[in-house]
Amino acid sequence: MAIFRSRAVAASGALAALVLLTLTGCAPLLAPPYAADYEALDRLEATRPGMVAVAKAEPTDPQEKVNTVRLRSARLLSPSGSFAQYLQDALMRDLSEISVYDPKAPTRIAARIVVNDIDLGVINGTGRMDVEVTVTRDATQRLRKTYRAETAFDSSYASIVAVPAGQAAYPRLVRALLRQVYADPQFVAAVGR
Repeated sequence: MAIFRSRAVAASGALAALVLLTLTGCAPLLAPPYAADYEALDRLEATRPGMVAVAKAEPTDPQEKVNTVRLRSARLLSPSGSFAQYLQDALMRDLSEISVYDPKAPTRIAARIVVNDIDLGVINGTGRMDVEVTVTRDATQRLRKTYRAETAFDSSYASIVAVPAGQAAYPRLVRALLRQVYADPQFVAAVGR
């Protein structure tokens, strides 16, 4: 019985060390998968948008400041390689969900991330994302506008609480940004038939 207890204590100690190692920045964390805001997509679909393509989101360099999100000493990484690609994937997934995505469509949406930040704070955490969206049709610009989304979440002085909270907040920040884009009458007009 004592041997079993000592092995259990050793195993729980190893698990605690792994969690601590992950949260102190020695191991990168991945942003959780994006999940669509179906109410926003339903409203966009009701406007009867035309078919749209999605250009490569910028900046593509993973070393760009907007593609690096720090959660105290931990580094949040995009499972797509860059946060620009994460945003592009989310946009393509959303447009596919309402059956208007076509990579060969003459209407093209381009996105450039300008600000991409999660601040864990001490009690409350915040996130901010600014994205410049450009819509062109047959090489004629129909929209160029910067959208800003902000999000807030409970945080903590303790990294073991704050870091996972910031990690979980990232897809909600992207969802809030895209919700604003889809609700904007100027965007709706730009992608309209």
